[in-house]
Amino acid sequence: MRIMGFPDRLLSAADEALRTLSGAHGPVRPSPNADIPETNLDATDRRASAALMRVNHAGEIAAQALYSGQAVLARSEQTREHLLQAGREEQDHLAWCKQRLDELDARPSLLAPAWYAGAFALGLLAGAAGDRVSLGFIAETERQVESHIHDHLARLPARDRKSAAILERMAADEAHHGTTARLAGGIELPRPVRTLMTIGGEVLRRVAAQV
Repeated sequence: MRIMGFPDRLLSAADEALRTLSGAHGPVRPSPNADIPETNLDATDRRASAALMRVNHAGEIAAQALYSGQAVLARSEQTREHLLQAGREEQDHLAWCKQRLDELDARPSLLAPAWYAGAFALGLLAGAAGDRVSLGFIAETERQVESHIHDHLARLPARDRKSAAILERMAADEAHHGTTARLAGGIELPRPVRTLMTIGGEVLRRVAAQV
């Protein structure tokens, strides 16, 4: 494993930002909805599904930024590689959500650069606090994301099985990433921090659904 210096980490993070925001990342795994036939959603159901998938796409933009920011200031190469590997796995989520938005004739959030910048700054803060805090931040993030995905599954139009298949796979992956972060040494974050994370996530969900 090659040890990267701080300037190299910054350059790598900048490259990752450009790739994420430009949509250059393609999925490694096929979409979970690939074999599910499309159903004829009416206009109301299509708008509802598009809003939810736009939120999930924005969340995955933020996830890429969060992992990238934390990796810049990771103390150990082991932790850094753990963060980058989780980010690579979640690139599938980003691509799947974009594909589904295209299928729904809907656009991603117009505020993608803002979501990325804000999450990257949070990632830097978490990374600066040390590897155990950084991994704990990932574990709590994944717990909250898994919870909101289950909420979205309950709110999706019943006929939209293609979106549901994506969200079900994403929820399973988020649970796995949270577990591995805890097993890697992540600590439980203080309640005020967890509350602030919940508020931040709610802001993203409310705004990205519309803009």
